[in-house]
Amino acid sequence: MEITEEALQAALSRVVEPDLKKDIVTLDLVQEIVIDENTINIIVEVSNPAMHSRKRMEEAVIFQLKQAFGDGVKVHVSVRPISGARGGLRKVLPFVKHIVAVASGKGGVGKSTITANLAVGLAQRGLKVGLVDADIYGPSMPLMFDVLKERPRVKAVDGKNLIVPVENYGVQMLSIGFFADPGQAIAWRGPMASKALDQLFKDADWGELDIMLVDLPPGTGDIHLSLVQAVPLSGAIIVSTPQPVALVDARKGVGLFNMPSVNVPVLGIVENMSWFVPAEAMAGRRLADIPDKERLHIFGKGGARALAEELKVPFMAEVPLVQSIREAADVGRPAVLQGDTPAAQAFTPMLDAMQRILAELDAAPPKKKVADPADEMSVKP
Repeated sequence: MEITEEALQAALSRVVEPDLKKDIVTLDLVQEIVIDENTINIIVEVSNPAMHSRKRMEEAVIFQLKQAFGDGVKVHVSVRPISGARGGLRKVLPFVKHIVAVASGKGGVGKSTITANLAVGLAQRGLKVGLVDADIYGPSMPLMFDVLKERPRVKAVDGKNLIVPVENYGVQMLSIGFFADPGQAIAWRGPMASKALDQLFKDADWGELDIMLVDLPPGTGDIHLSLVQAVPLSGAIIVSTPQPVALVDARKGVGLFNMPSVNVPVLGIVENMSWFVPAEAMAGRRLADIPDKERLHIFGKGGARALAEELKVPFMAEVPLVQSIREAADVGRPAVLQGDTPAAQAFTPMLDAMQRILAELDAAPPKKKVADPADEMSVKP
């Protein structure tokens, strides 16, 4: 049989998305088709981001196309989670437009401080923001948001009891820290920690959000892999200091998300603690006005920017080491709330970069076409 668009659509209409219970043509999940003589390259979206679900979809598409066009046809299928802009089709967190993980290969680089200020800063700019503290063994968001004594309530939704996130500073938040005493060690094995994380996403009433940030623990372990399997990530942000020791681990963090079995785009790298100026030297001045010769590069200079250029990952911003940022975190009031102060100014470039990234994600709908052999191949086997 000749490979035509009509015949392709007919064959693909026999592939059913298992979670959404409709065929992938009706659900508009076929995002790109390129035909090159006897070879079909196709991109299909799937509701469940887990590797086994994507593999089953790949096998189903190949089976139906070979049934329609014969065993001689070559079929290359790329399966990805449903994009954030089409989140209403997702079974997991269907009304969250974008889910972005914030990660670091190494502890102590200020990842949670970056995440807290990113969340509050985006909320200040009018976005609906959610935050999941996925650092199961060392949750810090309840302290950083001054909600240590809060406990999420439960409400019934469609006959199911759901956790209601705690809200402060315009950010909805859940953390394992709400379910344990501050001094209690959480000595859980990997499967139990992964199950607890899963509940923070799937057993909670998140409602509609423009973005959900996920504050991951340091490293590249069980929690990271469980997150990729549990929710469809729009991307990840890597936080590092310019110090070579931190950059070694930041490289591993980028490598984790680039693994074929994970395949999550790295949206950018943020360099934290880039430079320092004593408070007395900063009095009455804006951060942007301080020349480089007055900046003390305590942890090295430009390391994360160089790493971003080497790995061809966007470099989002340098966040300087400002004492009042640390003080603000310790009292549960993120520094971006301080108005036009050096502490708040430190996060402006990062927030600007994040808004540009979100705009690009929203403005880049998946391509859909059936191409002839003369077209440039946009899907590689």
